[in-house]
Amino acid sequence: MEAILETEALVLRPWRLADLDQLIEGLNDLRVSPWLAFVPHPYQRSDGLKWLEHCRRLSPDEGEHPDYEFAIERKADRAVIGGVSLNNIDPGRSRAGGGIWINAAYHRRGYGREAFGERIRFAFDTLNLLEIRNGYFVGNEPSWDLQKRFGYKHTAEEPRRRRCIADGSWKDEVLTSLHRQDWIRN
Repeated sequence: MEAILETEALVLRPWRLADLDQLIEGLNDLRVSPWLAFVPHPYQRSDGLKWLEHCRRLSPDEGEHPDYEFAIERKADRAVIGGVSLNNIDPGRSRAGGGIWINAAYHRRGYGREAFGERIRFAFDTLNLLEIRNGYFVGNEPSWDLQKRFGYKHTAEEPRRRRCIADGSWKDEVLTSLHRQDWIRN
């Protein structure tokens, strides 16, 4: 099921091959890649092509829940400025995971908040999920600040150690979750 979501300034849509150069530009930046566990640095053309192929294969077989990997496109100029995902959907537990990244050239303009909010709305209102799980690396306070705005809380689970591919460092990932009722209240 292909989903396209719209906000005031953005379109969240499936990735396309034509997005390759903007994908590489956004992820080949040490202000972005060290906060994403599975993104190498330098982020090369072959990495982008693998990612786009992965996204192309997300169409589920009948009866399966898809993962949603959205390119974040600005309506004003059709620039792809980042990505947001809703993945690891577990219909039995009515929950999913995912994350967001924004090209550093577009930080602090409200685009991340707008895209993340629409992703949450889609998860709860369209997919009828009850919980979204996320996380952030210790030191990435802007990620935690964004999540708190929507009502996320730390889970009771201990932080987990992850090796960041971009810089090779081991980082603590603090796990967070948002329950539908908390989002509605917020």
